[in-house]
Amino acid sequence: MEYIPVIVLVISFIGLLAIGTPVAWSITVSSLLTMLVSIPALPAFTTVAQRMATGLDSFALLAIPFFILSGQLMNKGGIAHRLIAFAKTLVGAFPGGLALINVIAAMLMGAIAGSAMASASAMGSILGPEMEKEGYSKEFGVAVNITSATTGLVIPPSNVLIVYSLASGGVSIAALFLAGYIPGILTGLFLMIVAAVWAKKKGYKTGKRSSMKEVFRTFVTALPSLLLLVVVIGGIVAGIFTATEASAIAVLYTLILGFYYKEISTKNLPQVLLDASVTTAIVMLLIGASMSMSWVMSFENIPQDISSSLLGISDNPIVILLIINLLLLFVGIFMDMTPAVLIFTPIFLPIVTKLGMDPVQFGIIMVLNLCIGLCTPPVGSVLFVGVGVAKTSIQKVVKPLLPLFIAMIFALFLVTYFPQLTLWLPSLFDL
Repeated sequence: MEYIPVIVLVISFIGLLAIGTPVAWSITVSSLLTMLVSIPALPAFTTVAQRMATGLDSFALLAIPFFILSGQLMNKGGIAHRLIAFAKTLVGAFPGGLALINVIAAMLMGAIAGSAMASASAMGSILGPEMEKEGYSKEFGVAVNITSATTGLVIPPSNVLIVYSLASGGVSIAALFLAGYIPGILTGLFLMIVAAVWAKKKGYKTGKRSSMKEVFRTFVTALPSLLLLVVVIGGIVAGIFTATEASAIAVLYTLILGFYYKEISTKNLPQVLLDASVTTAIVMLLIGASMSMSWVMSFENIPQDISSSLLGISDNPIVILLIINLLLLFVGIFMDMTPAVLIFTPIFLPIVTKLGMDPVQFGIIMVLNLCIGLCTPPVGSVLFVGVGVAKTSIQKVVKPLLPLFIAMIFALFLVTYFPQLTLWLPSLFDL
């Protein structure tokens, strides 16, 4: 194994992050420095720039700006209020009712909008004050909001699963979307159990039980929003349209829905488009930079060397998967989800496939791992959104976060060691 390129890559990347360099620039500069170890300056600069450009030359990636736009339209279109009202009729009377409402509404909102940050922002601003009014501690509400917001990245449609499909060399997006349902719902259930136990221990109030009439009324109100999941996922699974075409249909559907609810108008539409464009630009820059680093690592044979080293430690699949999970959990603390998927999929996927794991299952495992990272400092974007909306500090939120972290890690290990939790639905549809 050639150690110099690895040392240059790791030290330059960590060093740039440590001094506050944006993630995309840290990835690009460290990739360039690694290339300069092996080849002259001009080819190194040209290669990195070329790989950034060609990394974005993919039809599948067109789905990402469309899903981002549909998420922005959903966030501004009054969807969150209707989903919260529906969730309230389902679980409002249980211990920790408002916390459970937060989890269910976040799962629905995240699945529809495809954005953990949009879900954390919407749920935090709507449910946060209501939870405080009912006697819940602000920090507990923030912790529940932050962790539950990430479930929407596993439950489809999910941009990060599209990115994994690209990084893995073409794993079926339809299979990945179906595979995400049970792990995402399982994670949500574990979060609800922890939230209910915590709320009962602290003596938080419970709401009144809703009648079947109220459940039905709120369901009908939320139904147009929920139908988006049926249209998008049903169309992809049935083969009516691709994931990219489904994303464009999602934009059209959410736009019509926003006008129907009278929450979006021609006056605020330009701002929605601008917000979606800014988010898309950030994501695409990260993808381009990550694709260049992925190529550089391949050029330097780093994935093959890491694979050999890991398989040299043990040939026991349980041990290897445990090590990979721990490494991904560590990576998630310091790196945003999109670059982490693009950089580490080519490293770890060959290892797990040698162990007999399905690439679809590994995609869900990777996303679940990195979802935990979104809730942890110093790079946890969802953590910062949740804390910012609630106007509190990270230090105060850490204590109620810990049991929720344990719930997420427990779900992760179940998905890792029980493949049918992930693969049952795709196999049901022959995917």
